[in-house]
Amino acid sequence: MRATVIRAPHDIAVEEVADPVVQAPGDAVVRVVLACVCGSDLWAYRGESPRRPGQRIGHEFLGVVEETGPGVSRLAAGDLVVAPFVWSDGTCEYCAEGLTTSCPQGGFWGSVGSDGGQGEAVRVPYADATLVRLPDGAASDERLLTALLTLSDVLGTGHHAAVGAGVRQGSTVAVVGDGAVGLCGVLAARRLGAGRIIALGRHEARTGIARKFGATDVVAERGEAAVEAVRELTGGQGAQSVIEAVGTEQSMVTAVHITRDGGAIGYVGVPHGSATGLDLEAMFDRNIALRGGVAPVRTYIPQLLPDVLDGTIDPSPVFDLTVSLAGVPGGYEAMDERTALKVLVKP
Repeated sequence: MRATVIRAPHDIAVEEVADPVVQAPGDAVVRVVLACVCGSDLWAYRGESPRRPGQRIGHEFLGVVEETGPGVSRLAAGDLVVAPFVWSDGTCEYCAEGLTTSCPQGGFWGSVGSDGGQGEAVRVPYADATLVRLPDGAASDERLLTALLTLSDVLGTGHHAAVGAGVRQGSTVAVVGDGAVGLCGVLAARRLGAGRIIALGRHEARTGIARKFGATDVVAERGEAAVEAVRELTGGQGAQSVIEAVGTEQSMVTAVHITRDGGAIGYVGVPHGSATGLDLEAMFDRNIALRGGVAPVRTYIPQLLPDVLDGTIDPSPVFDLTVSLAGVPGGYEAMDERTALKVLVKP
């Protein structure tokens, strides 16, 4: 089969690799119907996150089950499924608590020795616990299928940030970052009942999506100017809930200084290229809480799935470029150059 590999920084290729096969009783082999490129994939692409030459890449996909091991009881060949970006066994203490990303038996697609989501098929360990079955009819609805793909990562990650930030009915929320995760954070904040949502971003096409998703205000400034703008919009206080969806030092500094005293920051931007930027003294003095990290999206999928299916939320607009598997290298280039927000892959 064909799969995407990373050979070196800025060198993505589609190569012939061995077909995935069932290796353990709980495995399933899934033929990929849709995949995508994540903003966090760019850190490997840019050389900021180390990868081995030839390592698989991609961690967001949905598809059709082709084969299952003898230990799989909840799924069968022909089922349409979505995969969270981390597999998990569903039986450990962490899984029981909903923190599936800390499962000792778990792992990330594209890690050394595993298949990546940007390929024709994937071997899925612990398939019963990991995969979520989707309605068969969704396969014939292109928009819905695209929206459902976001459950594999960005929608659940945006939701994780909103939960960490303590978004509640009527609250004021600020979202730092206009990538797909930040935009899904806007959508999640609206879903949780936020009364005002301030989106920080400078790219008009992206802030346009933010408004469509529920943002009431847009701040195009950065740094100190952004802090001043948010404080002006909030009567000098700042936002009760702040979503940090970038992962740089500057974005975290901004998040801290636009948070209202007693508020909370939900951080899901993958840290990269700098220190954390945390001003612990300011956070201590102003009683600011910090919660977040790697989103346990497997836990959130059952909560979010009904609202995607009935159209209450539609995250599909985060995809603005579609490529074939052969076009994945060009998709990385487009996202790296910010000419694409998020690339959809149709193998």
